[in-house]
Amino acid sequence: QVQLVESGGGSVQAGDSLRLSCASSGRTFVGDAMGWFRQAPGKEREFVAAINWNGAITSYDDSVKGRFAISRDNAKNMVYLQMNSLKPDDTALYYCARRRDAYRTSSRPVDYDSWGQGTQVTVSS
Repeated sequence: QVQLVESGGGSVQAGDSLRLSCASSGRTFVGDAMGWFRQAPGKEREFVAAINWNGAITSYDDSVKGRFAISRDNAKNMVYLQMNSLKPDDTALYYCARRRDAYRTSSRPVDYDSWGQGTQVTVSS
């Protein structure tokens, strides 16, 4: 069983940056693709970014492309989300998720079978 623990959220001003971290334990990390999703109050969970097992393939939602960057460190069992030029619309609970497919990323929540508890990001104008 995989355990995912997110950290790094906080309250910031528009234009600021944050780096989210996700620690994975309980299973060989290198065999998984990983994703970040977010959910704002009253809205459905939405895709943010994903990365394949070795970082060679990444994908982003159009709303964050050019501002956010996903990366991973397989030696540390960690995945990161660097968020720059934050906007109030980025305010949400951010989740890390694991996909049991090393090679392909996905933007669909149903393709991920393990989720963390989330870390809150609040961006004020």
